[in-house]
Amino acid sequence: MLEKERNMQASILWLRLDQEGHDGCLLSKAGSGWSLKGQAVFLQEGAPCGLSYEIDCDARWRTRAARVAGFLGGDALHYRFDRLDDGGWVLNGKKQTQVAGLIDLDLGFTPASNLLPIRRLDLRPGVPMPAPAAYLAFPELRLERLEQTYCRLDNNRYAYAAPKFGYDQVLEVLPSGFIVDYPGLWKAIALS
Repeated sequence: MLEKERNMQASILWLRLDQEGHDGCLLSKAGSGWSLKGQAVFLQEGAPCGLSYEIDCDARWRTRAARVAGFLGGDALHYRFDRLDDGGWVLNGKKQTQVAGLIDLDLGFTPASNLLPIRRLDLRPGVPMPAPAAYLAFPELRLERLEQTYCRLDNNRYAYAAPKFGYDQVLEVLPSGFIVDYPGLWKAIALS
């Protein structure tokens, strides 16, 4: 592992573009793996929503576990995700067979989790790669399979498609893997 990567720590603050909201996230080394910790605050169908999240990954950027806690309107939310050694997923202690075998967790309320397949795949330019993810549908709060594809265009741009949402755009990405321009959805307003 490169010394630069061993000591990597980066943070970002996004402005949500499709509705009122912000999201701040910290990427840091955690033992032999990586950690994403963030807080998203936004309006969801007119109701206030505040969610703290943490995603733990191994050294190869494969999701091991995640936690989401906060509120949506007057309801408290607490979710724990675990990826098992056999590739299965558990949400709050209940097996999630519909996402078995998937490597990445995509939290549907933050752009932070797109960093995981970008770092894990380490794509060469011009090579599209399917990267299906265990997707937390929000505000439904259920795990489902999300078909998505990444294609690195150059050092800081990726073509990204998620056909379920009719989304097919070019994302601008930092060397850390954080997205700084997620057209129509998120834009970075501060980073370190």
